[in-house]
Amino acid sequence: MSTTMIQIIADTHTHTVANTHAYSTINENAAVAARKGVRFIAMTEHGPAMPSGPHIFHFDNLHKLPDIISGVGILKGCEANVIDYDGALDIPEKTLEKMDWVIASLHLPCIPSSTVEDHTRVYKILAQNPYVDVFGHTGTNSYIYDYEDVIKVFKEYDKIVEINANSIVVRPGSHENCIQIARLCKKWGVPVVANSDAHYCEEIGKVDVSLQLLEEIDFPHDLILNADFDRFKELAQQKSGRSYEGVNRQP
Repeated sequence: MSTTMIQIIADTHTHTVANTHAYSTINENAAVAARKGVRFIAMTEHGPAMPSGPHIFHFDNLHKLPDIISGVGILKGCEANVIDYDGALDIPEKTLEKMDWVIASLHLPCIPSSTVEDHTRVYKILAQNPYVDVFGHTGTNSYIYDYEDVIKVFKEYDKIVEINANSIVVRPGSHENCIQIARLCKKWGVPVVANSDAHYCEEIGKVDVSLQLLEEIDFPHDLILNADFDRFKELAQQKSGRSYEGVNRQP
């Protein structure tokens, strides 16, 4: 049961057994989402540069999935790994252009941490990538960047910032960093999504720590994209080109 006033209707960062370090299927994730009243989930597996990540064929074959499972809308996407400080990703553009939802993230197994200047530069480069929708768990201490400089560029290129509940819990320093990032998103009008980064089905929709953080700074509800059914359904339709007419406000 959520302890916040805000409720999410979509969880746009989830993993399945397509990664061998996650533990549930897409059907299990959708069933739990339906039970919890989460009306959309994005299936966002790590790109192939991540140890235990799926082969590129996984992403090229996502069209095989139904658009709706257990009454829940499925966004077919990825969590692309940044693999160098010139902004290269481990999923090619010809695949990214077919995705409904693309998260770009920096992970230590895929790219070593560097300087604040390098981290800042790569985020500003990636902001110009038309296939990237969201930046994942940017509050990690491993990749500190010039928050205001980058958030302004995210605004310029209509990007979304993730407030990642898992990072707040498991990555030291992430809570404090995410407060700074969220305050700047509020200042510059940059939208956010509160996500679970679920690696097991029962974690779907488990984002209270992210929502509490946003409530603490009086973050505008209209900038939390996955907290309003109509707003998110319109966004999902825009990103995917599909109607999701079978996804209803109530389960």
